Amino acid sequence: MYLVLQSCQTRIGFRGSITIFRRLSTPVCFHREFYWNDRCDNNEEKFEKVLIANRGEIACRIIQSCKRLGIRTVAIHSEADYLSRFVSMADEAVCVGPSPSAQSYLNISAILNAVKSTSAQAVHPGYGFLSENTLFAAELEKMNVVFLGPNSRAIKAMGDKIESKRIANQAKVNCIPGYDGEVDGPDEAARIAAEIGYPVMIKASTGGGGKGMRIAWDEKEVREGYRLSKSEAKASFGDDRMLIEKFIDNPRHIEIQLLCDRHGNAIYLNERECSIQRRNQKVIEEAPSTFLDSGLRKAMGEQAVSLAKAVNYDSAGEKYIHVYFMKS
Repeated sequence: MYLVLQSCQTRIGFRGSITIFRRLSTPVCFHREFYWNDRCDNNEEKFEKVLIANRGEIACRIIQSCKRLGIRTVAIHSEADYLSRFVSMADEAVCVGPSPSAQSYLNISAILNAVKSTSAQAVHPGYGFLSENTLFAAELEKMNVVFLGPNSRAIKAMGDKIESKRIANQAKVNCIPGYDGEVDGPDEAARIAAEIGYPVMIKASTGGGGKGMRIAWDEKEVREGYRLSKSEAKASFGDDRMLIEKFIDNPRHIEIQLLCDRHGNAIYLNERECSIQRRNQKVIEEAPSTFLDSGLRKAMGEQAVSLAKAVNYDSAGEKYIHVYFMKS
């Protein structure tokens, strides 16, 4: 017996839906045959043990996939999460610190010790936390432990907006017009902004989430925005390097999905439309984007592949840098 989600209109006529469960006697699309890892070749070499450097539902899904593949799992957890479901699902569990994330799920030394003590052959970072941490990935490489994500060099190259724009320009990727380097002081910021043309966006080279960013419409706002953004970036990311680029009013935020391996192969998949945002944070993602036609989709995909190859990206990934296309 299978349960599937079904939508229906609400009684009061809203254009929304509520979710109910409908019982089916046939497997439909949830049959185990449809899962790729249920059809894996058991004769192929695979990891014996994987440590999941994450928590919650993402850890649960990774553990479930590993179980279907016959791979043992190690969960790390904070003191507050010791009764969580993902901890009980794993074959082994290691406490890496107290409740605050900075002292547990972001505690690199404690997690590396957990990798050593459990003899895990690979680490799956999930998303967030240490999934884009260059130091963590590099330390695992030194230990000959596989980081199930991009290599540390690719993370470092694309995690720095100043460096990634330089690489993108060399790879002939269309970038937003701006200054190709670090902006040194409010006077230089004002000069560069005048050369680019107002309005401009002042932003931190590292980090994200809308922090360390200001829009400036004139010289006064550039100087003030530079000072505030630099201070905010220092406090949030420990890195106050700033860049300036043209502010694009009402842009589309579209992410390209990529698959790359360690043999120089790279392909682009479908895109995700992420333009509905609040305070520079995505609210909803849709696929495919209704904004793209086949020609623009192909052009963006090919440039994303070009950039991935330029940094020797070797994993599954998405949008690396703001690509600048104009659609008439």
